[in-house]
Amino acid sequence: QEPLMESGGGSVQAGASLTISCTDSGNTYSDECIAWFRQAPGKERERVAHIHTHYRTIPPSYADSVKGRFALSRDDAANTVHLQMSNLKPEDTAMYYCASRSATTITQCRTSGSHYTNWGQGTPVTVSS
Repeated sequence: QEPLMESGGGSVQAGASLTISCTDSGNTYSDECIAWFRQAPGKERERVAHIHTHYRTIPPSYADSVKGRFALSRDDAANTVHLQMSNLKPEDTAMYYCASRSATTITQCRTSGSHYTNWGQGTPVTVSS
Protein backbone atom coordinates (compact mmCIF):
# COMPACT_ATOMS: atom_id res chain seq x y z
CA GLN A 1 0.00 0.00 0.00
CA GLU A 2 1.14 3.49 -0.75
CA PRO A 3 1.27 5.61 2.41
CA LEU A 4 -1.25 8.37 2.79
CA MET A 5 0.06 11.91 2.57
CA GLU A 6 -1.27 14.65 4.84
CA SER A 7 -0.67 18.33 4.33
CA GLY A 8 -1.86 21.70 5.52
CA GLY A 9 -1.29 21.69 9.27
CA GLY A 10 -0.08 24.75 11.10
CA SER A 11 -0.52 27.18 13.98
CA VAL A 12 -3.53 29.48 14.22
CA GLN A 13 -5.38 31.61 16.73
CA ALA A 14 -8.60 30.45 18.34
CA GLY A 15 -11.57 31.13 16.11
CA ALA A 16 -9.57 30.78 12.91
CA SER A 17 -10.02 28.25 10.13
CA LEU A 18 -7.61 25.74 8.66
CA THR A 19 -7.86 23.02 6.04
CA ILE A 20 -5.80 19.85 6.10
CA SER A 21 -5.69 17.37 3.25
CA CYS A 22 -5.14 13.67 2.77
CA THR A 23 -4.05 12.19 -0.56
CA ASP A 24 -4.20 8.48 -1.32
CA SER A 25 -1.86 7.75 -4.22
CA GLY A 26 -2.69 4.03 -4.20
CA ASN A 27 -5.31 2.31 -6.32
CA THR A 28 -7.99 1.77 -3.67
CA TYR A 29 -9.32 5.32 -3.35
CA SER A 30 -12.58 4.59 -5.15
CA ASP A 31 -13.71 1.97 -2.65
CA GLU A 32 -12.45 2.70 0.83
CA CYS A 33 -13.11 4.38 4.13
CA ILE A 34 -10.97 7.42 4.78
CA ALA A 35 -10.89 8.82 8.28
CA TRP A 36 -9.21 11.59 10.20
CA PHE A 37 -7.97 10.88 13.70
CA ARG A 38 -6.21 13.17 16.13
CA GLN A 39 -4.09 12.67 19.18
CA ALA A 40 -3.12 15.34 21.65
CA PRO A 41 -0.20 14.87 24.07
CA GLY A 42 -1.22 12.67 26.96
CA LYS A 43 -4.60 11.86 25.44
CA GLU A 44 -6.04 8.91 23.58
CA ARG A 45 -6.44 8.93 19.85
CA GLU A 46 -9.84 10.26 18.77
CA ARG A 47 -11.69 9.70 15.52
CA VAL A 48 -12.63 13.08 14.09
CA ALA A 49 -14.51 12.23 10.91
CA HIS A 50 -14.79 9.66 8.14
CA ILE A 51 -16.33 9.00 4.76
CA HIS A 52 -16.67 6.15 2.32
CA THR A 53 -15.29 7.22 -1.03
CA HIS A 54 -17.77 5.15 -3.07
CA TYR A 55 -21.00 6.34 -1.46
CA ARG A 56 -21.01 9.95 -2.51
CA THR A 57 -24.55 10.68 -1.36
CA ILE A 58 -23.99 9.48 2.20
CA PRO A 59 -22.77 12.38 4.33
CA PRO A 60 -19.61 12.10 6.37
CA SER A 61 -19.68 11.07 10.00
CA TYR A 62 -18.28 13.44 12.63
CA ALA A 63 -17.33 13.23 16.28
CA ASP A 64 -19.62 15.25 18.52
CA SER A 65 -16.69 17.42 19.54
CA VAL A 66 -16.29 18.79 16.00
CA LYS A 67 -19.80 18.56 14.60
CA GLY A 68 -20.85 21.86 13.10
CA ARG A 69 -17.27 23.17 12.98
CA PHE A 70 -15.44 20.63 10.81
CA ALA A 71 -16.41 19.46 7.35
CA LEU A 72 -15.05 16.79 5.03
CA SER A 73 -14.91 17.47 1.32
CA ARG A 74 -13.44 15.46 -1.50
CA ASP A 75 -11.56 15.95 -4.74
CA ASP A 76 -11.95 12.58 -6.41
CA ALA A 77 -9.86 13.58 -9.43
CA ALA A 78 -6.94 14.08 -7.06
CA ASN A 79 -7.73 11.15 -4.73
CA THR A 80 -7.84 13.69 -1.94
CA VAL A 81 -10.04 14.29 1.06
CA HIS A 82 -9.98 17.66 2.80
CA LEU A 83 -10.85 18.38 6.42
CA GLN A 84 -12.04 21.96 6.66
CA MET A 85 -11.82 23.14 10.26
CA SER A 86 -13.49 26.34 11.38
CA ASN A 87 -13.96 28.13 14.70
CA LEU A 88 -10.91 26.29 15.98
CA LYS A 89 -10.44 25.97 19.72
CA PRO A 90 -7.30 25.34 21.80
CA GLU A 91 -8.65 21.87 22.57
CA ASP A 92 -8.40 21.07 18.85
CA THR A 93 -4.62 21.17 19.19
CA ALA A 94 -3.28 17.74 18.21
CA MET A 95 -1.43 15.73 15.64
CA TYR A 96 -3.94 14.88 12.93
CA TYR A 97 -3.65 11.58 11.09
CA CYS A 98 -5.34 10.35 7.96
CA ALA A 99 -6.17 6.65 7.77
CA SER A 100 -7.83 4.36 5.25
CA ARG A 101 -9.06 0.84 4.75
CA SER A 102 -10.54 -0.99 1.80
CA ALA A 103 -14.26 -1.37 2.29
CA THR A 104 -17.13 -2.57 0.14
CA THR A 105 -19.83 -1.30 2.50
CA ILE A 106 -20.32 1.87 4.54
CA THR A 107 -20.70 -0.20 7.70
CA GLN A 108 -17.03 -1.08 7.49
CA CYS A 109 -16.16 2.54 8.20
CA ARG A 110 -15.59 2.37 11.92
CA THR A 111 -14.59 4.88 14.55
CA SER A 112 -11.80 2.75 16.01
CA GLY A 113 -8.35 3.20 14.56
CA SER A 114 -7.69 -0.51 14.82
CA HIS A 115 -9.91 -1.06 11.77
CA TYR A 116 -7.71 1.05 9.51
CA THR A 117 -4.74 -0.45 7.71
CA ASN A 118 -3.06 2.49 6.02
CA TRP A 119 -1.91 5.60 7.87
CA GLY A 120 -0.17 8.84 7.11
CA GLN A 121 2.65 10.41 9.11
CA GLY A 122 0.43 13.06 10.62
CA THR A 123 0.23 16.82 10.37
CA PRO A 124 0.28 19.10 13.44
CA VAL A 125 -2.45 21.58 14.27
CA THR A 126 -1.84 24.09 17.06
CA VAL A 127 -4.54 26.49 18.21
CA SER A 128 -3.56 29.23 20.62
CA SER A 129 -5.94 31.23 22.76
